[in-house]
Amino acid sequence: MSDSFIDSNVFIYLVDETGDSRRQAAETLILDAIETRDSCISFQVVQETLNVLISRAPGPITSEDAGLFFRRFLEPLWSVMPSASLYLRALSIQSRYRYRFYDSLIIAAALESGCRLLYSEDLQAGQRIEGLTIENPFAM
Repeated sequence: MSDSFIDSNVFIYLVDETGDSRRQAAETLILDAIETRDSCISFQVVQETLNVLISRAPGPITSEDAGLFFRRFLEPLWSVMPSASLYLRALSIQSRYRYRFYDSLIIAAALESGCRLLYSEDLQAGQRIEGLTIENPFAM
């Protein structure tokens, strides 16, 4: 069980060269999460982050560099794998809260992990869903 879940948008800021304050906030959050082992991510966060790094990040990185990024930042936090219950929970969240499916899948993964916080820039900060609070780590 983890205390918090980190969305893929936070990881993307680690390579953002335009926003020093956001990059610093992301780095602090992620390095602390790796050190304390109190946060987690899902397979979806791994996939989305690697896809953006390789294809769309400012100055896309090589596959080799993406592999190094994966080993350093993603692999240590990755614990949520796909399951039937995860997809069904995501569909329920989508229906109830009207989030897009992939956002609902992130929320479902955080809930499945027993997290109390979900760090994301893309979701409604302050919203509580089944004991999970969404927090924008860049608004602090």
